[in-house]
Amino acid sequence: MTDQFVHLHNHSEYSLLDGFSRLGDMVNRAQELGQPAIALTDHGNLHGAIEFYQSAKKVGVKPIIGVEAYVADGSLSERNPAKRSPFHMTLLAQNKAGYQNLLKLVTASHLEGFYYYARMDREISMPHTKHSSGTETYSRTATTSN
Repeated sequence: MTDQFVHLHNHSEYSLLDGFSRLGDMVNRAQELGQPAIALTDHGNLHGAIEFYQSAKKVGVKPIIGVEAYVADGSLSERNPAKRSPFHMTLLAQNKAGYQNLLKLVTASHLEGFYYYARMDREISMPHTKHSSGTETYSRTATTSN
């Protein structure tokens, strides 16, 4: 078995003010480099998921759909300006059920948890984590390498 690299944390033009890559270009570049798969993990949304999936399938690259979620520091009902910078957690769907769980989480974060960002907390995320993998959690104010 050969070692093959797969990017599991990528932002596209759907990550406003943070992503630059166009979905088709990102997928085509992964294919050019011989990468077997690539993940899309836009900030707080799944707006590009279907286009990403179709583009990747078209060129023979396995699409991994995910989201870089904003996680509230405490309860979603808390609206403390001092805690306005949420933590991030990258979630990846393992299968169709995982994708459906990501849809539910992102929807709930927009409808129930919006405070500067579409946030989620343990209460809304725990019922929807069976077919998803959390890959990292870090503070927005911490020094990280993205």
